[in-house]
Amino acid sequence: MDQPDRPVLRSRAWSIALVGIAVLALALATTSIGDAAQATVVLTAAASGAVAMLLWAQVRSRRERGAYEDALTGWAAERAKQAERMRLARELHDLASHGLGLITVRAAAAQTVRGSGRADEQAAALADIEDAGRAATLELRRMLAVLRSPADSAPRKPGESLADLPSIVAGATVAGVRATLAIETGGQVSPGAQLLACAVVREGLTNTGRHAGPAQARVLVAREGDSLVVTVEDEPVPGWAPHPGAGVGLAGLRERVQALGGTVCAGPGPTGFRLVARLPEPSAAETPDRHPSAGEPGGAGRKPGAWRSVAPGR
Repeated sequence: MDQPDRPVLRSRAWSIALVGIAVLALALATTSIGDAAQATVVLTAAASGAVAMLLWAQVRSRRERGAYEDALTGWAAERAKQAERMRLARELHDLASHGLGLITVRAAAAQTVRGSGRADEQAAALADIEDAGRAATLELRRMLAVLRSPADSAPRKPGESLADLPSIVAGATVAGVRATLAIETGGQVSPGAQLLACAVVREGLTNTGRHAGPAQARVLVAREGDSLVVTVEDEPVPGWAPHPGAGVGLAGLRERVQALGGTVCAGPGPTGFRLVARLPEPSAAETPDRHPSAGEPGGAGRKPGAWRSVAPGR
């Protein structure tokens, strides 16, 4: 369906010309002609008038068509600008929420440590904050470089895949989140679904760090029929004060998933907060494709399939 502000071509030139010709024909039918000379003059005048109306309608319609095409081109360009602004807004949100947000959460988590290990934990937190800050600064510079030279072929990162999930899960430890990962896809997964699955996991773990604190989290990526289901569930730390966010992360994620025909459910789960995204993904060949889970750095992960996701029903 067209957008309400899209230009519409409404030309009345041919309607006016046809009405004029009909009036001429009616006038000829009701006019009495005395001789052949008078008939020749009248018919010649009527034919000239009809031809003039047709030529006028053609010229007028071409002008209106040209104006319509110009307006449509301007409208399409504006729509493209709006889409680009939305893309940049999502990029900036990811940078601020997933990068700088981790810095705030990590600092807040370090302040809650008491006892003899407080100094060591704060030193580790400062190191984590430095790493996260460097990564966020690098991403910001990359984005600004693209904005400053749009005509140049700026270097771009390859699209994320399921192979990047262990590093995404390990990166959540900057915020103190101890997450485990299980991937049970049962075969090949399309690049688009892999990219979106990474976005779901990153958003879910970021929200865990912000709202549940240095909590336990479980991530499962599994195939269920013709869908790839991504589940992120946490166990919040008692007494942790949630850090409010901008409120656009889940909304933007839901838009991306729904654009591919999928669904997103987020809300209370059996142990804490649960995020479930169901991505359309046709069943692949029955080829085992199980990956070992990724736990805390230096620790052993659990076996895939040790827990099952709950299909979204809300």
